Amino acid sequence: MDTATLSTAALRAIFSADHFAAHTGIEIVDSGDGWARTRLALQPHHLNGLGTVQGGAVFTLADLAFAVAANSHAVKVIGLNASINWVRTARGGALTAEAREASRSRRIATYQVSVSDDTGRLVATFHGTGYCLDEPWQTPAAAAEASPV
Repeated sequence: MDTATLSTAALRAIFSADHFAAHTGIEIVDSGDGWARTRLALQPHHLNGLGTVQGGAVFTLADLAFAVAANSHAVKVIGLNASINWVRTARGGALTAEAREASRSRRIATYQVSVSDDTGRLVATFHGTGYCLDEPWQTPAAAAEASPV
């Protein structure tokens, strides 16, 4: 099993290519070995017709936390399955998602993500399952070392 852990800066660089998450305003706050925290400062365009945060915005926030945590081991992971349970509505402020690795084998990794509002109240729980590829991430520093000058 892999032992390397990518830095938060390296993961930010990798996920800068996630244009949808960037468009929604999600930021990667912090990460470590099998965990990640993302944040979304809520804006009027994140609200649905009832004035609460649109479910897709909550899902995208949790999904990015899952992706960052799953890819923190320096090996590419793609999603196999994801599900979400909304437990409370949110209306404003910011939302934070924290992903934690529940299990990981050579091929399959599972993650639990909690989404909370500014007061720490749970808004949603998310479960993600990823498939670990046999392809390491090339960090910017590794790419610079590997490229001919």
